[in-house]
Amino acid sequence: MLRALYALFGPRFPSTVVYMLQSTEYQVGPYLAWFWRTQNFANVMKRRTLDRTKAARLLRLALLAGMGLQIIGGLVLLVAGLNDSFGPNAYFGLALLISYPVVWAHLVVIPLELGRLFIIQPKVAQSVKRSEQLFREHPGTKIAVAGSYGKTSMKELLLTVLGEGLDVAATPANKNVASSHAVFASKLKGDEDVLIIEYGEAGPGDIMRFANTTHPTHGIITGLAPAHLDHYKTLEAAGKDIFSLAEYLHGENVYANGDSTPMLPFIQKAKGVRVYDSSGALGWRVKDMVLTPTSTSFTLSKGKQVLKLKSGLLGRHQVGPLSIATALAIELGLTPKQVEAGVAKTVPFEHRMQPYQLGGAWIIDDTYNGNLEGVRAGTELLASLEAKRKFYVTPGLVDQGEEKERVHIEVGELIAAAKPDVVVLMKNSVTAFIEQGLIKGGYNGEIQIEDEPLDFYKNLEHFVAAGDVVLMQNDWTDNYA
Repeated sequence: MLRALYALFGPRFPSTVVYMLQSTEYQVGPYLAWFWRTQNFANVMKRRTLDRTKAARLLRLALLAGMGLQIIGGLVLLVAGLNDSFGPNAYFGLALLISYPVVWAHLVVIPLELGRLFIIQPKVAQSVKRSEQLFREHPGTKIAVAGSYGKTSMKELLLTVLGEGLDVAATPANKNVASSHAVFASKLKGDEDVLIIEYGEAGPGDIMRFANTTHPTHGIITGLAPAHLDHYKTLEAAGKDIFSLAEYLHGENVYANGDSTPMLPFIQKAKGVRVYDSSGALGWRVKDMVLTPTSTSFTLSKGKQVLKLKSGLLGRHQVGPLSIATALAIELGLTPKQVEAGVAKTVPFEHRMQPYQLGGAWIIDDTYNGNLEGVRAGTELLASLEAKRKFYVTPGLVDQGEEKERVHIEVGELIAAAKPDVVVLMKNSVTAFIEQGLIKGGYNGEIQIEDEPLDFYKNLEHFVAAGDVVLMQNDWTDNYA
C-alpha cells in the first residue's frame, strides 16, 4: 500500500506518466485507457525504462513544474484555512494536494492534442501532398513492401542485395506511415535506380492510400497473420487491405509469400500475383538448404545458371525472401557475382531473429513485436537446431483482438511441437492460454512463469550455459494487460 502511494505521489510519477505516453506513441486514447486501468503505478515500468528523448525530458519538466505549482498552491490554501479555523480554503487546499497526480496526468494531453490538431496534422498533410508529386515523377523502380510481418526485414534484404549493383534508397528502420514516406521523399536525390517503401497497416484503407501517394511499380507482400486486429477486427479484413496493393498494380509485378498459409486464398483470387516461397521464386529453384544458429545457406538454379548463397538471416522462412530478392536483382541487371556478394552481406535487422553469444550459449533475439506466423517460423528453426539444451522464451502476442484465446492456444501447441527443454512465459493475460496449448500439444518439459520480465532478461546469463540455444520471441509492452 505504501509503495503504491509513493508511486502515485512521489517524485517518480512524472517519469511514469511520460513513459506511459511514450509507450502508447503519444496516442491519447490508449494512454488514458492504460492510466485508468492501472491500480498500482509502481508496476508500470516493469519491462523497460523511459527513453529520455528531448520531447520526453521537456514533458517531464512541464509535469514537474505543473505539479509543483499545484502542491505549493494547495499548501498555501491549507495553511490559510487552518489559520481560519479550518475554513473553506483548507478543503480547497487538501483537494489540490490530493488530486495533483490525476489532474496533471490529464492536463498533459491537452498540449499534445492541440499540437497534433493545429500544427502536426496540417504540416503532415502538406508534406504528404508534396511527396506524392515527388514519387509520381521519380523515374526509378519503386518497390512497395506490405504485409502483417516481415516488412522491415524484406526491405533491408532488398536494400542490401540490390545495393550491390544499383543506387538504392529505402525508408529507414520501421518508418512506414504517410508522414515517414513524405520525409523519405524529401531527402531523395531524384536519380536513384530503386526506391523501397515499407507500408504499415494501422487500419482499413491505409495500403491503398499509401499506394496512391507513393506510386509503386512493384509490390511485395510478405505475409498475413493475426496482427492489428484491434483495428481490422478480422484476418480477412486485414488481408483485403494488404492485397489492395495488388489491386493498385493491376496484378503486374506483384510477388506474394506462398509460405504464408493465410495468404493463399487471397493469392488465388488476385489477378497476376506471382508466388515466392522456400522452394524458390520466378523460376529459380532452391536446393541444398543448410540452417545453423548463425546462417542460412542454399543454392538457386534456373536452367544452367546456379547461384551459391549464404546469408546471415536465420531460418527456413528466410529462404523465400532471399529467393525473390535474388530473382529481382537478376531481372534488374545485377550479375550473379554481385547477387552472391549482396546476399552474403545480409544480416538480421535489430531484434528480428538476431543471434548473439552469451556465456557460450546462442541467443536468438526475435523480440520485435510478433505474430503467429513468426512463432511458427521461430519454433521450426528451434526444432531444427542442435543444442545441449533448448529454451523458448515469450510473453505472447499483442493486438490479437477476439482471436486472442485461439491464437495463444495455437502458440502453445507450436512451442510443444518444437520440444524445447525449458519454456519461459512472462506472466500476463494470455499466459494461461499458452499453457493450455502446451498441455494440448503434449509438452512434458519444464515451464517457468516469470512475474518480473525485466529482471529475467537482465539476468539471462544466469539461466544459460555453453551449448544452449535460447529463442526469445515477441514483445509485450507495459500498456498491455
